[in-house]
Amino acid sequence: MSGEMDKPLISRRLVDSDGSLAETPSEGPKVGILGSGDFARSLVTRLVGSGFSVVVGSRNPKRTAGLFPSAAQVTFQAEAVDSPDVIFVAMFREHYSSLCGLSDQLAGKILVDVSNPTEQEHLRHRESNAEYLASLFPTCTVVKAFNVISAWTLQSGPRDGNRQVPICSDHPDAKRAVSEMVQAMGFMPVDMGALVSAREVEAMPLRLLPGWKVPALLALGLFIFFYVYNFVRDVLQPYVRDGKSKFYKLPVSVVNTTLPCVAYVLLSLVYLPGVLAAALQLRRGTKYRRFPDWLDHWLQHRKQIGLLSFFCAALHALYSFCLPLSRVNRYEVVNLAIKQVRPARAAYQPPSAASGPAGALRRPPPDVLKTGEPGGAMPGLVDAAQGWGQETDARQLRVFEALQEEC
Repeated sequence: MSGEMDKPLISRRLVDSDGSLAETPSEGPKVGILGSGDFARSLVTRLVGSGFSVVVGSRNPKRTAGLFPSAAQVTFQAEAVDSPDVIFVAMFREHYSSLCGLSDQLAGKILVDVSNPTEQEHLRHRESNAEYLASLFPTCTVVKAFNVISAWTLQSGPRDGNRQVPICSDHPDAKRAVSEMVQAMGFMPVDMGALVSAREVEAMPLRLLPGWKVPALLALGLFIFFYVYNFVRDVLQPYVRDGKSKFYKLPVSVVNTTLPCVAYVLLSLVYLPGVLAAALQLRRGTKYRRFPDWLDHWLQHRKQIGLLSFFCAALHALYSFCLPLSRVNRYEVVNLAIKQVRPARAAYQPPSAASGPAGALRRPPPDVLKTGEPGGAMPGLVDAAQGWGQETDARQLRVFEALQEEC
């Protein structure tokens, strides 16, 4: 395995002094490619670097010859399909019919379909692209492969992308030949069965983050659980028991308390399946028996769960940075309120016999108490003003105490 991984992308024997690809040795297996797109160019580069002799078939070879390595031969399609036994069809589904004129030359050869349908095409057509290609060329052997490998992975090597290449065909000999090519290119073939499985293989690139569905739902469920728990403990309970309104904590404080709980639980779920797998192997006394399906899926999702744990921890750090800013803003409001309450407390004096009835210092000015008649006053207005002064002082004191408690 290490020797296979250490194999360079492009062999040293194929590199000239000026950095361009040299001529491929004549003893290398010959492979044909029909198409001149980005994927075809990346495929040619990988095949040449793996020691294959590549012939590219194009409708305009003079215009596309400069796009391929110098070790690859670029010619017309009819000439490109003569000698190779394995031919890669690197073109869209709608262009398959243009190859019908080459059906006699393609008879008995292995056609490797590397195309992928769009989501609309996948829903519109009942048969896969590989099955459609097999119906157009019944005398050929069609193999579905390399559709899940990107052009970037072909150029940079399997170390920077997925190494698995699903392969399906109705002919075991053809699958064996393509599997050997896949291994020679540094990838790992995966037998997907008959050609009818090509529809499932072509649907793989259409799935958006297939391995993230279960971890994302798990993280969301944990977040909702801990958020409800912290809401009941920190907000709802003080409001019901003491009448304190702390609903301002919902957007920042409660979320910041919830995120580390979710991060810790997810991190524990990353290491727990490894411990369970080791214990199961020790109990069985062998490591060659297959794990249960639930444990196997759990082990496969460890990377996604770990990344979600790191994401929650990063959000916790961000919220922890924003929390002091919100407290500073609240302290400024409290200080402003204190500055307004202190002068009122300093001006307030307890009622005494010398000062008259309680709240006399809070009595409104005489001109406020006057009515339309000269020297007349509305009955009971003075007593009402005194009561108003007492209630105002009591309300200010309650606000002051509440603000001090919040700080």
